[in-house]
Amino acid sequence: MNNRVLLVDDEVNILLAYRRNLKNFFDVTVADNGPSALEIIKNEEQFAVVVSDFRMPEMDGIEFLNKVKEISPDTIRIILTGFADLQIAIDAINEG
Repeated sequence: MNNRVLLVDDEVNILLAYRRNLKNFFDVTVADNGPSALEIIKNEEQFAVVVSDFRMPEMDGIEFLNKVKEISPDTIRIILTGFADLQIAIDAINEG
């Protein structure tokens, strides 16, 4: 069973907290932006789950997760954000 999880967020403290809380349960990899996370996905064994922040520089979470879908369609994709906006939630759901 694949227990590999990729966590993507531009806030280093959030990534450290994720890693600290999940490392005993999952094989955790972190990236601080979408482009570097895409490189990791292309160059490593498949991830079971990719969790992304919505608001990041260079590439937002929706755009990033759409690219993940193209590269690794069987990977579960989750977007997390503290930014509460109904239109963003609708866009994220519609984009898949």
